[in-house]
Amino acid sequence: MANIKAAITGVHGYVPDYILTNQELETMVDTSDEWITTRTGIKERRILKGEGKGTSVMGTAAVKGLLEKTGTNPEDVDLIICATVTPDMVFPATANIISAEVGAVNAFSYDISAACSGFIYALTTASKFIESGVYKKVVVVGGDKMSSIIDYKDRTTCIIFGDGAGAALLEPNEEGNGIIDSIHKTDGSGAEFLNMKAGGSRYPATIETINADEHYVRQDGATVFKFAVTNMADYAAKIMERNNLTSESVDWLVAHQANKRIIDATANRMGVTEDKVMMNIQKYGNTTGGTIPLLLWDYESQLKKGDNLVLAAFGGGFTWGSIYLKWAYDPK
Repeated sequence: MANIKAAITGVHGYVPDYILTNQELETMVDTSDEWITTRTGIKERRILKGEGKGTSVMGTAAVKGLLEKTGTNPEDVDLIICATVTPDMVFPATANIISAEVGAVNAFSYDISAACSGFIYALTTASKFIESGVYKKVVVVGGDKMSSIIDYKDRTTCIIFGDGAGAALLEPNEEGNGIIDSIHKTDGSGAEFLNMKAGGSRYPATIETINADEHYVRQDGATVFKFAVTNMADYAAKIMERNNLTSESVDWLVAHQANKRIIDATANRMGVTEDKVMMNIQKYGNTTGGTIPLLLWDYESQLKKGDNLVLAAFGGGFTWGSIYLKWAYDPK
């Protein structure tokens, strides 16, 4: 039996039309375009507007676009995994809703919750279904409606996050292209530094939790930054070492878009030059589960078959990790 790799054979993304600029944020909280840009690299972010619209709206649009551009019949999809921390509801899974909306009637589906590392966790999980020979077509979605859990009175968080989703199709590859290696880590002691306190089983929603603004993202920025810089950079370097990759042989760094300074630190640790670093934080901000698939979507036309990509992420949990993959197709 040939050595089967799980290869990405198509990517697509979706971002809402509404653009929340730094200038508009200046009218909402005590901040400035210069302050935000210097510390994060973000100029604007997209916001999903409209009553009753959740993450599934963006995920569905991304998957529909993906299936259309790859010529994939929805009925041929075996599995859909959605990485999100802003599900439409606690249950059913947002992936269940997406699968119904796109007509993937023969697929089973479920969500993964790993914050900003969610997409790479889901990608590795999905790859095992392909490598085992069990399934032929798996769709991985990463997306979040972060605006639904952001306090727009908190200038430390509201400047960072935006809404968006992306999706990737995984299929078997016998040419040696696809996901080659992955490393994933978790440190649950980081929970106190980045979380949303209420809304789960520990602190269910009550009038008191709502009045106390406990249904919003809260973070200790300095601690999270320190952990993110160290671990995202170190594990991107580890995946290179494990696979005998040099800075010259890495074609692209695909890093979670949380903060430009964290991305730059990761690139420096890897020895990768700026022209090899995918970057769209300036226009989308941090879309949590959506950042890495949105990067692949934005840069798809620049990717060539055989390119070496290193994916790296760090998120709440704490969760982090890295993936080494070889790109499987030329620009279409």
